[in-house]
Amino acid sequence: MNIEFINTPFRLEIYGVSGFAPNKDYVGTAFKLSGKMWEIVKANSLKNKGLNIWVYEPNEMVFTGVELDEAPKHDIGLEAKSIALTKYAYYKHTGPYHLIKQVGLNMQNELKSKGFEVGLPYIEIYGHWTNDETKLETELLMSLK
Repeated sequence: MNIEFINTPFRLEIYGVSGFAPNKDYVGTAFKLSGKMWEIVKANSLKNKGLNIWVYEPNEMVFTGVELDEAPKHDIGLEAKSIALTKYAYYKHTGPYHLIKQVGLNMQNELKSKGFEVGLPYIEIYGHWTNDETKLETELLMSLK
């Protein structure tokens, strides 16, 4: 696994929706939230970068968002979230989405074996869709303490 260790600040401004993941069903919760977020984005014709961004936070909270070209002028049901990481691990997964959970666990285990302490938020940035699962790209960013 080719994990990069990054000490330069990472900043992200996204808009979306958040929710509690009952029974630690993070993926199921994120899919529902992502669907809701895209409904709002499309209904309001908001120009965006088109990438799903899932943020796993403390207390079993999940945020799904997207980078918008400009902030909404009024409340349309999207929350603004600013993310700033100062030290993090980065890995780009290329392949089917159903492997991401295991790839994330592998990444955590490798980081722990090298003496790193992983924290939250944990971020998954999903690349543009393609029907060829072997070419799907997802960026994984894990906060390091």
